[in-house]
Amino acid sequence: MKQKIPKPKIFACSQSIELAEKIATSFGAKLGKSKKSVFSDGEFQVSFEESIRGRRIFIIGSTFPNSDNLMEMLLMIDAAKRASARHITAVIPYFGWARQDRKDKPRVPIAAKMVANLLQAAGTTRVITMDLHADQIQGFFEKPVDHLYASTIFLPSIRALNLDNITIASPDMGGSKRAYAYSKFLESEVVICYKQRKVANVISHMELIGNVEGRNVILVDDMVDTAGTLTKAADIMMEKGAKSVRAICTHAVLSGDAYDRIEASKLEALITTDTIPLKKKSAKIKVVSCAPLFAEVMHKVQNNKSISDNFLM
Repeated sequence: MKQKIPKPKIFACSQSIELAEKIATSFGAKLGKSKKSVFSDGEFQVSFEESIRGRRIFIIGSTFPNSDNLMEMLLMIDAAKRASARHITAVIPYFGWARQDRKDKPRVPIAAKMVANLLQAAGTTRVITMDLHADQIQGFFEKPVDHLYASTIFLPSIRALNLDNITIASPDMGGSKRAYAYSKFLESEVVICYKQRKVANVISHMELIGNVEGRNVILVDDMVDTAGTLTKAADIMMEKGAKSVRAICTHAVLSGDAYDRIEASKLEALITTDTIPLKKKSAKIKVVSCAPLFAEVMHKVQNNKSISDNFLM
C-alpha cells in the first residue's frame, strides 16, 4: 500500500505575515499557530502553538535587516527541529546579507556564506528563495536550494504594457546576464549602464553602453536599496532620447531617501514583488505578488514533483 504523505504545515515569521497569508491561501491551507514573545530588553522567543511532529513544515520569512528578522528565522527552525518536524523548509523570499557573497577587499566577511551555515546549523533541510543577489550563493549550502526567478512573474506584466520598441536595460554590469535573459524572451535590444563607486551607495560616475533613442526602456534589477543607481540610470536614458523608462525589481528594500528619489526621478513606474513589505505607498510603485509562485513550488516540493517548469531564466 502506498504510504500517504502527511499534510504540511505553513508558519510565518512576524516580518512576513502578510505575504505568508497570501502564500497559504494560494497553497490552500491556513497558517499554523505560532507565537513570538518579547522580553523587556529586546530578546525574543518563538514557539509553535500546535504539534508539528513528523510533518513537513514551511517557515516563511524574508531576512532583510535588521538582524532580528534573520534571528527569528533561525529560532523558528531550531524550535521545529526540537519539536521533531520531519522536514524543515525555510522559505526566504528575500535572502538578506547576500550582497556580501565574496571578499572584495582584505579583512571583510563573506556574510552570505555565514548565513547559509547558520541556517543549516539551525536545522533547515531545504531552502526556497528568489532572485539571489549572486547565483553562486546556492553553492554555499549543503542542502537543496530551490532558486526561483521573478521573471515568471514580471514577463506577463511587461507584455501587458503593450509597448513597442522595447529595450531592456541593466543598471550595472553585474546585472547584464539578467538583462540578456529578459531580452531573449521579449526579443528586444539590450543596453548596459557602467557605474563607478567611491563608497557604498554613492555613485561617482555612470555611462550608458548602447542606444536608447526613441525606445521604451525597461530597467531590470534584483533589488533596489537607496534607488540611487536606478533613478540616475533612468534620468540619463531620458537625456539620451528614450521615449519612456520603467523599472522592475524583485526586492524593494527602499531605504534612506529611496522613495523621494523615485518620486523625483523620470521613472514612469517601478514594478516590484512583495518579498519585502513596502514601508509606504507610492503612485509610481506597483506590486505584483510572488505568493502564487511560492505556493505552487511548495506544492511540488511536498509531492516530490519537478519544479523545472517554474524556471524561465
